[in-house]
Amino acid sequence: MATFISVPLKKSSEVDLVKPLSKFVTASYPAGEEQSEYLRAVEELNKLRKSAVGRPLDKHESSLEILLRYYDQLCSIEPKFPFSENQLCLTFTWKDAFDKGSLFGGSVKLSLASLGYEKTCVLFNCAALASQIAAEQNIDNDECLKAAARYYQLASGAFSHIKDTVLSALSREPTMDICPETVGTLSTIMLAQAQEVFFLKATSDRMKDAVIAKLANQAADFYGEAFKQCQYKDNLPKEVLPVLAAKHCIMQANAELHQSILAKQKKRFGEEIARLQHAAELVKTVASRYDEYVSVKDLTDKINRALTAAKKDNDFIYHDRVPEVKDLEHIGKAALVKATAITPPLSQKYTDLFEKMVPMAVQQSMGIYGQRKADTVNRLVGTMREATNLCNGVLASLNLPAALEDLSGDSIPQSIAEKSRSIVEQGGLQNIEKLIRDLPELLTRNREILDESLKMLDDEETTDNELRSKFNQRWNRTPSGDLYKPLRAEGTNFRNILDKAVQADQVVRDRYNAQCDMITLLCKPENELNAAIPSANPTRTLQGSEVVNVLRSLLAQLDEVKKERETLEGEIKAVTFDMSTTFLKALAQDGAINEEQLSLSQLDQSYGSYNQKVSASLSKQEELLGQVQTAHQEFSSLKQSNNEANQREEVLKKLASAHDSYVEICNNLREGTKFYNDLTEILLKFQNKCSDIVFARKTERDELLKELQQSIAREPSAPSFNVPAYQSTPAGPAPTPGPTPAPRTVFPQQPQQVQQQPQQKPQPPSRPPPPSFTPQAASATPATPAPTGPPMNNPPPVAPPSQAQGPPYPTYQGYQGFYQMPMGYNPYACGPYNMPYMPYQATPGQGGYPGAPPAGQPYPGYPQQPPQQQPYYPQQ
Repeated sequence: MATFISVPLKKSSEVDLVKPLSKFVTASYPAGEEQSEYLRAVEELNKLRKSAVGRPLDKHESSLEILLRYYDQLCSIEPKFPFSENQLCLTFTWKDAFDKGSLFGGSVKLSLASLGYEKTCVLFNCAALASQIAAEQNIDNDECLKAAARYYQLASGAFSHIKDTVLSALSREPTMDICPETVGTLSTIMLAQAQEVFFLKATSDRMKDAVIAKLANQAADFYGEAFKQCQYKDNLPKEVLPVLAAKHCIMQANAELHQSILAKQKKRFGEEIARLQHAAELVKTVASRYDEYVSVKDLTDKINRALTAAKKDNDFIYHDRVPEVKDLEHIGKAALVKATAITPPLSQKYTDLFEKMVPMAVQQSMGIYGQRKADTVNRLVGTMREATNLCNGVLASLNLPAALEDLSGDSIPQSIAEKSRSIVEQGGLQNIEKLIRDLPELLTRNREILDESLKMLDDEETTDNELRSKFNQRWNRTPSGDLYKPLRAEGTNFRNILDKAVQADQVVRDRYNAQCDMITLLCKPENELNAAIPSANPTRTLQGSEVVNVLRSLLAQLDEVKKERETLEGEIKAVTFDMSTTFLKALAQDGAINEEQLSLSQLDQSYGSYNQKVSASLSKQEELLGQVQTAHQEFSSLKQSNNEANQREEVLKKLASAHDSYVEICNNLREGTKFYNDLTEILLKFQNKCSDIVFARKTERDELLKELQQSIAREPSAPSFNVPAYQSTPAGPAPTPGPTPAPRTVFPQQPQQVQQQPQQKPQPPSRPPPPSFTPQAASATPATPAPTGPPMNNPPPVAPPSQAQGPPYPTYQGYQGFYQMPMGYNPYACGPYNMPYMPYQATPGQGGYPGAPPAGQPYPGYPQQPPQQQPYYPQQ
């Protein structure tokens, strides 16, 4: 009665977790102690998987602990790594636990790039191993019974959890062992066995019969429900159904037995006999149908003894009426078991290997927050730089401060000299030309990386489409075109970025070409620069003029505003705030992160004051420029103008503008170089992502192709058909088995029968050897003597015998030196087509059968057989 059902473990193929997870860690986290710690954790996780699913497990609690610990780690890393087919792609392969395979292929298995699939299969193994450990417990020991009940309830809870989550965790139809119907049935079986363990515990503790009867009746109800669910499932082992049926009857018989004791105590002797009779019928059914799986000898003896004693007492003493079974009061039920809720961590020794790593939701929110922060910083810094460029442009157009320094009219203004020295110190034209030459090379490198990445996707998608058109519905994995949409969108975005960068590079080149001559002039020595600037002798001097002093004061204030902006720009770039704590808190409280609201609130708090400072700086610059323009108008009216002065002022303006352009072009080129280098790193990550997903898809494709080949090998070569009645039911008695007759040409016996033609022309038989005869054969009396009489023509062919008697005589002429048997000595007096031969007319004076003639000579005195008209094999 203590036969328990245990579930076999699923088997998995080896998976390398180190390479893809380490690649993600190195790409997502900067080099340092944190990255090294995560890489070590990845190594530990890979070792844990090998220990949990990469080797046979003992039926011991320590093995179950390893499985539970691995399951807990999977639950921990699921929100921290972007596991998906188009991001961090890991393909897990698991075999069906109940499929034993076939001669032509391995067992049914499924490969999916889904961590949810891995979690489901590992949890299935946890439940299966728990059922095996529970089945190994000693039922005579109280502690072992408690452990068995605990393990069965854990197994029931795990199977129930899989039933509720498997369809949402998988993107494809699961294998039969983890489909909701199968695991739901397994959960019910485990719960029934846990209830049976409580019944055994109550029986060993000699609890009240009323309690034991209720426990047994509840166990019978669980087994009955499991039996109903198993009736139409072909994937479960064949012994499950009879064991469940037997257990249902046994638990019901136990319930009736203990309820009969309770009836006896209440002086209901008729009810006692009725219940014992019902129990006897139940165990008799088990013994007759399921004795191969469950033994009920002890229970049968116990029930029969109680029934005999009850009948004897009732017949001689009580004479109580025995009611019908249907009239008996229903036995109550007491369910002491329930499925264990699956809430990680399940392991008692669990330690999160990636405790410091934030979940992907937080990482994504951090990424979006970082982008919002960068946009805010770029907006503020860009606004200040635009204002500075505007200020420099206005001053250059007014030839300030060079006009104030050039009052003598024949020397280089101080500001122009400083600008010239600045350009020479920065490398002059050679610096710009080098930066310009490097840009196409960087651009080409980035384009090649992007093109190669997209080509990998194109090639894999082409292969997938070809296989999909070949196998049609059998090729049931996610189409590559749908899977690669995010990657292609990302690639399109990168290509647009490169196109815009090319346009920006061209703008910089055009600006450089426009300012090249003036920049070249600024790079010359001071004497050559002075000679290139036209001289002009003003008619009056403006030294010490009030308007000059006002302009110099205003220019000094503008310089102060520029310096404040540089300081302000450094402060804005230095602002930092760790939003991970805020996001983690929001995730823990609400289960989701409202990133936009939290980010905007924090950015407003961090950069609100800087927005005000930037606005104040712009307002002050606008006011000062207005004053500068007013003062410059007065300065220009006081200054005598002539052609030479105008030419000199125009050259000085161009030189000042060339310096500003040089500085801006150099900055633009450096930013462009940095942009291309940074983009190269991003594109390399994109290329690695494409390479990883293509490799995973190729692995999945190979697995699916292997499964399809095995499936095709298992399929019948032709559809089933009905065998004709005349082939399945012979008209007469079956012939006695004998040696296989040689092939022969058979002629139709009746017009109704249709002769089957061979599909192809067979090969002719090997050339027969010359016949040899012995004297005994020559003198032997034929079984049927040849008829005597005058010769007659051959009659029509007769039907051949029903059973083949041996190979026919050859129907071809033979070869030189060999002749066919003389017809006069054919013991059966029939020809090759069952036609009687002409009787042989012996020559007078000739006696007996002559010996063999010499080689190459015919038998003397015998008529030669004419050539045969019908060949042995059909001719084409």
